Amino acid sequence: MSTKYIFITGGVVSSLGKGLTSASIGQLLEGRGLSIAMLKFDPYLNVDPGTMNPFQHGEVYVTDDGGETDLDLGHYYRFTNASLSRISNATSGQIYDAVIKRERKGGYLGKTVQVVPHVTDEIKSRIIAAAKQEENVNVVLVEIGGTVGDIESLPFMEAIRQFRYERPKDCINIHLTYVPYLKAAGEVKTKPTQHSVQALREIGIIPDIILCRCEQPLPDELKGKISLFCNVPQEAVIDEKDVEKSVYEVPLDLHRQKIDAMICRMLDLKTPDADLKEWKEMLDIVLEPEKPLVRIGIVGKYIDHQDAYKSVFESLHHGAIANGVQLEIVRFESERIFEGGNVEAAIAGCDGYLVPGGFGERGWEGKVLAARYCRTNKIPYFGLCLGMQVMLVEFARHALGLESAHSTEVDPNTLYPIISMLSEQKHVQNLGGTMRLGAYPCDIAPGSLAYDAYKKPLIWERHRHRYEFNNEYKQRFEEHGMRFSGTLHNGVLCEISELKEHPWMLGVQFHPEFKSKPTAPHPLFVQFVKASRLYSQSNPQKTDAAHSSC
Repeated sequence: MSTKYIFITGGVVSSLGKGLTSASIGQLLEGRGLSIAMLKFDPYLNVDPGTMNPFQHGEVYVTDDGGETDLDLGHYYRFTNASLSRISNATSGQIYDAVIKRERKGGYLGKTVQVVPHVTDEIKSRIIAAAKQEENVNVVLVEIGGTVGDIESLPFMEAIRQFRYERPKDCINIHLTYVPYLKAAGEVKTKPTQHSVQALREIGIIPDIILCRCEQPLPDELKGKISLFCNVPQEAVIDEKDVEKSVYEVPLDLHRQKIDAMICRMLDLKTPDADLKEWKEMLDIVLEPEKPLVRIGIVGKYIDHQDAYKSVFESLHHGAIANGVQLEIVRFESERIFEGGNVEAAIAGCDGYLVPGGFGERGWEGKVLAARYCRTNKIPYFGLCLGMQVMLVEFARHALGLESAHSTEVDPNTLYPIISMLSEQKHVQNLGGTMRLGAYPCDIAPGSLAYDAYKKPLIWERHRHRYEFNNEYKQRFEEHGMRFSGTLHNGVLCEISELKEHPWMLGVQFHPEFKSKPTAPHPLFVQFVKASRLYSQSNPQKTDAAHSSC
């Protein structure tokens, strides 16, 4: 059987959820026994999102092979079993960079280099590469970022047009649009969808399925109107309404509308009905109404951006699923904590606190205050990457008496460089793609909190950082009750630290949030939520925290 290709485009507005939709369709196809691969094209000219501001781009998702990629790959990972690597994400910057480098080496034999065919050929080669990253891939789902009509996405659209022309029986296009409800008029409007499909057809791409993002299910009358003016069968006009409680409802909602059966029919894929038993069982736990509440505080500097800590939020929800509890996430802007001075008044009321990864000086001292608050009050604390570094600097200042202890990232001249730059990073000039990136092995010490979570002596986790704990201070830390329970396999670099005289205070140098699924929660998040639940049960008279939650 030849490999099949599904192209997912978006229209009307951005942020419609193409990534979630692509991931949901991928899961449904896997449920039918198909092997899938996934690819995200991003039209921006950055080579990768590694140096982009999280306020603009959201989180940077990291793959095992060290690729810094779009956050939609996190959706792909959580919803499917597709292999994800550098090959699974390509930007305009990467495409043009490859074309220009080839031209400089004489690869085009002196020809005039043009968008068509050279750029479009490079795009098509990335699609083929995605199909070949594993053997016997049945379906490749290709998501094109941006909105139809954007000048940046035109080369990708042209490449898709050519790809479909070359393989007419092996490709379909799913177009995701927005069908707004105008409150003043009391009407749902289909005109934006009509215009979006018209723009797509002008490029030469005819949609096979139209997915309509909407607040409420669309009546058959409106589906018929979209069908008529967009030249798509009415059964292929599917509404994708806002889910009530969890994004994990999306695959089942699409399955109820038989999108997976329709795709298989269009691509001539002979499969059994989708087996979604495990997903349904997980969702039953998520939607169960009567569960104890656990409140987790996130202390970070990108709190106001919904997607900056996307994988962290989702991993906490996975931990809540495993523990059968209802989760409330409370966001705290770390810079405001420091400015306010009274940390207890600023953040009190949670059952556990998590400090996520990040870079730079802003908000650093607020995170230190949060770590001290958790240490002295025996409240569960989980530090991710920078969050572990904060935990160790706080301990050095207030438990070891090294008052000016710091990270050289923030204070290069500190007398006590508890956190310092990796030796191989000191002469790096380019910031993009030059950190310690990807999966590394880690040895776990028996009898530790980390071992209780993983239940095995060797693990692999993904990294994204330049600074590490300075081992010159290791003995002093251990003498005062800090345990370094995880170290780089066959090495000395600190990967996990935990405080002995504390119910659950643990930091990791890596990013466990990138390897958590709702059906397979990451063990550290499971244990952190469990510790927070136990704290909640032992402290029923907590002060309410008047902060926004998500």
